[in-house]
Amino acid sequence: MKFMLAFTETADDFDQRNDPATAPVYWGGWSSFIDAMAQAGVFESGAGLQGPHTASTVRLRDGKRLVEDGPFADTKEQLAGFVIIEVPDLDAALDWAARAPSAQTASVEVRPVLSPMSGPAA
Repeated sequence: MKFMLAFTETADDFDQRNDPATAPVYWGGWSSFIDAMAQAGVFESGAGLQGPHTASTVRLRDGKRLVEDGPFADTKEQLAGFVIIEVPDLDAALDWAARAPSAQTASVEVRPVLSPMSGPAA
């Protein structure tokens, strides 16, 4: 089964990315996590995302496109990246999610991936 692990991070987590004092540990944790998934043969694809301040939110209302700079929701946690993994079941996906660095400070959403040909019944 394929699952998406969607990683959220706090503002402090995002700040660690660019701070010369904390960036090596921050990126080292993520590199180790991704390497472990690759070595286990479960990693399919994924990407980190630039900070929330680079986001744009789009809505269509009454035929008009409304664009808001930044994330729409003002929350303590923001989407930071994602991976697609292939594992035997939900329990295995949850085990990998618990190993993500962001699970310690924010959260990891685990969601089954729809099959492009089959829809939700896949």
